[in-house]
Amino acid sequence: MSVALVTGASTGIGYELARLCVADGHDTIIVANEPAIHTAAAELGARPVEADLATRNGAQAVVAALGGQDVDYLFLNAGTGLGHGFLDQDLGRVENIVMTNILGVLRLAHPLGRRMVARGKGRILITGSIVGYMPGAYQAVYSGSKAFLNSFSIALAEELKDTGVTVTCLMPGATETRFFERADMLDTPVGQARKDDPADVAKTGYQAMMDGRAQVTHGLKNKAQAAAAEILPAEMVAKLSTRMSKPEDE
Repeated sequence: MSVALVTGASTGIGYELARLCVADGHDTIIVANEPAIHTAAAELGARPVEADLATRNGAQAVVAALGGQDVDYLFLNAGTGLGHGFLDQDLGRVENIVMTNILGVLRLAHPLGRRMVARGKGRILITGSIVGYMPGAYQAVYSGSKAFLNSFSIALAEELKDTGVTVTCLMPGATETRFFERADMLDTPVGQARKDDPADVAKTGYQAMMDGRAQVTHGLKNKAQAAAAEILPAEMVAKLSTRMSKPEDE
């Protein structure tokens, strides 16, 4: 039986990715930094690992939980964000974004990717974002972390193109998950706007991964926004981000 590992899977896109893995008959291991991962595992029929991927010990705990098993499908989806202006944010929470979104990915992609290459097969999906194309005012660090992931994913896909291992970058737009609550962004226009269904986003990413595509953006609206962000002057894109992400009371 093939093995799938999904991070950030207690809710949202990660939960839906795990659901697809279980439905396809994969032995599915799901990871999150909260006790809710055990409830999710019971609902899905998956194996839970509660670990904080912002820490080196958390990543090591995930690798140890595999018990030597090889991972066939690796979904690096865990991430966190934070709204408001950079200088108004708590520095500890800022650092947590960088540690979770960037180092949490690298610390799993490196050892598990090496195992895949040694076997000559495997698929990796990394959840980036369309905001990785945008100077995201009022979520500047989160947007910057996603810019890193978008770039890293495509570069890694190129490096591994002849190894039997594929890398796919899923770049969603605003999705109906707990992200905006956790990021303290419910009082922003984007936090209050209608968002994509996480199940639909997960299906888009899952299919792209299985097809071996290097990148995929879910939804025509998000594709248009990403395309516009690459064409428009960066200063204009930052102003548009302000309109969507600045809290109403600021």
